[in-house]
Amino acid sequence: MPTYICLLRGINVSGQKRIRMAEWKASLEALDIEDVQTYLQSGNAVFRAAATAPEAAASAVKAGIAKDFGFDVEVLVLSRSEIDRIADANPLFPRLGTDKTLFHATFLFQPVSKSDVEKLKLPAQAGEKVVGAGRVIYLYCPHGYGRTKLNNTFFEKALGVPATTRNWRTVLALKSLCSEL
Repeated sequence: MPTYICLLRGINVSGQKRIRMAEWKASLEALDIEDVQTYLQSGNAVFRAAATAPEAAASAVKAGIAKDFGFDVEVLVLSRSEIDRIADANPLFPRLGTDKTLFHATFLFQPVSKSDVEKLKLPAQAGEKVVGAGRVIYLYCPHGYGRTKLNNTFFEKALGVPATTRNWRTVLALKSLCSEL
């Protein structure tokens, strides 16, 4: 069975849309998803499921959350090969340093072209770097993600697509969890 990574947007942030990971794991298992492993409290899971398109898996998870928790959440499902490619292709890490807390990946729910990203008027601070295309934007935030204006909200508004951001340590941990399944 294929391995997938599931990312939820905007849960457990500021007390909004609370989902306990143990309850989410049970919700996923009720969808005939196997070997579920959640990571942190911010809506990350790795699992195996019958061969299906990631978009179909995302729709099933989204419907399960609506049924089990009573709210609408954006759900992104990536294949193991996608997360491997994303993790291995970061043009900024480790070239700009090895402190994983300064690197992030903004996952886009719909792909965008490299030219769309390059056309953006970035509100970048000194030293910040952005590279992206397809379904991911790589970020280097030397002053910390909490201080950058290159945040999830900026990219959603500028590109017109839903997005969710993870720090680089989380991206690498999700890739590693896939290897364990």
